[in-house]
Amino acid sequence: MDKLEKIFEMQKLLDDDIAARRHLEFSTEEWMQKEVLAMLSELSEVLDEVNFKWWKNKKPLDSDALRNELVDILHFFVSMCIRSGMNADELFARYLEKNKENFDRQYGRSEKEGYEVIDGQG
Repeated sequence: MDKLEKIFEMQKLLDDDIAARRHLEFSTEEWMQKEVLAMLSELSEVLDEVNFKWWKNKKPLDSDALRNELVDILHFFVSMCIRSGMNADELFARYLEKNKENFDRQYGRSEKEGYEVIDGQG
């Protein structure tokens, strides 16, 4: 089992445990809404760690706290993948496909409008 598969397996166990212990029953749509909100909350915590408030005195960057917030985001992201029916293999395959498309867009090789190479770029 690779690392991504292990993350998916562990997240499924955690999600199932939380739902059972707290007697939570929501539709897929409701779970997604809740997890998006949870992820937004975690993203806000990342912002707090990286001194985005220009009106406040800066504090030293706490790399450990920042990394923990990123892991929190991963928890909710993987939960959303699982609830959508996506497993680690499909996520990996879709990532590869999208990564290639993103490079193609930057080099004018995409069919998507707005990514044509303009003289002097690329």
